Amino acid sequence: MSGHTTELVVFTLLFLVVSGMGFVAARWRRPENIESLNEWGLGGRNFGSWITWFLVGGDLYTAYTFVAVPALVFGAGALGFYAVPYTVIIYPLVFLVLARMWSVSHVHGFVTPADFVRARFGSPTLALLVAITGLVATMPYIALQLVGIEAVLKSMGVTGHLPIIIAFAILAAYTYQSGLRAPALIAFVKDTLIYIVILAAVIYIPAKLGGWGSVFDAAKAKFDASPAPGDGIILNANNQLQYITLAFGSALALFLYPHSLTGVLASKNRNVIKRNMSALPAYSLLLGLIALLGYMAIAAGTKPVMNPDGKTADNNTIVPQLFDQMFPDWFTGVAYAAIGIGALVPAAIMSIAAANLFTRNIYREYFNQHATDAQEARVSKLTSLLVKVGAVLCILVLDPQFSIDLQLIGGVIILQTLPSVALGLYTRWFHKGGLMAGWALGLAVGMWMLYLIPNPVTGKQHFGGSAFALSNFGFDTKMTIYVGFVALAVNLVVAALGTLLFRALKVADGPDATSRDDYFADEGDPKVKDLDLTGSH
Repeated sequence: MSGHTTELVVFTLLFLVVSGMGFVAARWRRPENIESLNEWGLGGRNFGSWITWFLVGGDLYTAYTFVAVPALVFGAGALGFYAVPYTVIIYPLVFLVLARMWSVSHVHGFVTPADFVRARFGSPTLALLVAITGLVATMPYIALQLVGIEAVLKSMGVTGHLPIIIAFAILAAYTYQSGLRAPALIAFVKDTLIYIVILAAVIYIPAKLGGWGSVFDAAKAKFDASPAPGDGIILNANNQLQYITLAFGSALALFLYPHSLTGVLASKNRNVIKRNMSALPAYSLLLGLIALLGYMAIAAGTKPVMNPDGKTADNNTIVPQLFDQMFPDWFTGVAYAAIGIGALVPAAIMSIAAANLFTRNIYREYFNQHATDAQEARVSKLTSLLVKVGAVLCILVLDPQFSIDLQLIGGVIILQTLPSVALGLYTRWFHKGGLMAGWALGLAVGMWMLYLIPNPVTGKQHFGGSAFALSNFGFDTKMTIYVGFVALAVNLVVAALGTLLFRALKVADGPDATSRDDYFADEGDPKVKDLDLTGSH
């Protein structure tokens, strides 16, 4: 820890200030009674454009993003920039989709995507599958926020898991007390810090390294000397298909995650959603700049922290190490705090979303169908604590590299809910049986493909990433494709064929509890007012 005292003091002070804001958030825009999922889990469904922008942006652009994307660019080059087009194309794709989800959710009081599926397709079983899928895909995502904090702590020479446990204990306490209001308030500070740090980095660091020309020349020299077929500062024939399918597949998956929808459902009207889908690409500009930190680290000769085995390096520490190398100690502390706080906002929202899924679609559906609002809120609070404990255990028990692989698997998993959740907003054509069959076979194909992928760097034979070699299908090529893209295609084909089969056999389908007008309702609509979901603050 010697030599990092200033950084550690600045990091700790900012971390404590933000944690204090988390507890104060319980009194911010406080309702008369917070003991309901509409208040605790969705902030009263009354957030305006600015709060929603910071909340959704803080939710989607996580601590893991700020360490992993530059680390991927540092290791593989141009392929790491897939995160930029995927966060650009997602917003036009979901501009109208999310407005529909907001409307039907406000009319019927839906809190989770599985609530919508339950009503739309009249199937508790399909809703349960969607809920479990969301839970399984979200858990490793929460664990990965810890990887971001851990990378910062390692760079400050702090070892052991106690600081991580303390940080998440504080997070658990203020999330339990304040619900979604806590990450909504903290997101203002988190995003402001990150913008300051990144803008300073892209101006200051290249200037110290001799300009952008020197940065790109150093990156090109590194990748020209590399024997790997898939790296380089521009894409090549081997990685173009992987890049395209990974970007498109990731875009389709992003707003299927329960935590992404939680921020959207907390908005007070449809216009807030539309304004945010127009403004959120500003974060994509920031993401492009963040990715360039990987090239800066190459030019600066930055070395990642070695793992405890002394043989392998932890590439996730590249950005913290670069900041430590290039910035004065006090500003490095600010940068570390930006990354650390960047973990708290999404981790809080993810744990709330996971807790809401369990409460609404497992506890209420199968254990207590007449649960009161207060009972639902209590179960959700307790579940959010258990989810955070599970995330900490993922880091304590599992190899962090395995957690990263789990997150890749999570994207493949959550994509299998697209036909029932996203397409369900537009069509009732699919039969619930066809959707379940598509979900099952899509998952099976996805898991089989992931199982066949090795990771030569770590020596793992299975589950070593999400780039599936087309040679496994018998093609004479070195090209790879994103597993989730293929698995989703299988899902859609099977769901369509299954629907035709069930219709031909005249198998009864579930009733649709929604009506066409529900998908266009807005704030002030009589249907919404009847449920008293518009909030009164």
